[in-house]
Amino acid sequence: MRFANRLQAGDVLAQKLLRYRDDPTVVVLALPRGGVPVAFQVAHALHAPLDVFIVRKLGLPGHEEFAMGAIASGGVMVMNPDLANFHIPEAAIEDVAARERTELDRRERLYRDDRPPLPIEARTVILVDDGLATGSTMLAAATAVRKRQPKSIIVAVPVAATQTCQAFRHVVDDVICAVTPEPFLAVGAWYDDFGQTSDAEVRALLDAARQSADPGAA
Repeated sequence: MRFANRLQAGDVLAQKLLRYRDDPTVVVLALPRGGVPVAFQVAHALHAPLDVFIVRKLGLPGHEEFAMGAIASGGVMVMNPDLANFHIPEAAIEDVAARERTELDRRERLYRDDRPPLPIEARTVILVDDGLATGSTMLAAATAVRKRQPKSIIVAVPVAATQTCQAFRHVVDDVICAVTPEPFLAVGAWYDDFGQTSDAEVRALLDAARQSADPGAA
């Protein structure tokens, strides 16, 4: 199965999550930027509030597509266990982490407009991205969210590598991977339109979600 774009993927994913519809404890958290259009459709279908949870991949210097690990809001860093095979100096890892922390902080300011994050303590948190390959960014997000003591954590994505999807069953309370194609190849291989989501699109979708939840909001 291929998705036309992230919004259509969100519609498909939402159908797998309907048991959470109208549950007042549910909060949908999107991993920006690509996860936001997917999560917008999910939150709309479930009648749930939407927020972002910002995570940044730490790319291997010279081979940035390989994730050394990831950082997330709240000062969480998760490293790829395979990194030991590459013998990367600690200073190089810290250089990448420092650069990504700067971008993480920028996005926090840009997307929130000084609004506080939605409370997630004792809530059912649905973490949404546009897909899972290695899963390092989602693992950082789940680890950081767990520290805030939610009632439960559900990882939900339209497409994922089978092995990664299965691995998360030992990390969170539930995992919803709408499709797990073989061979997996890459997340973008399963979208007709996998263009980069812009900051402006993220802000617009978050504003639309807030206005939907509170019609009196500016």
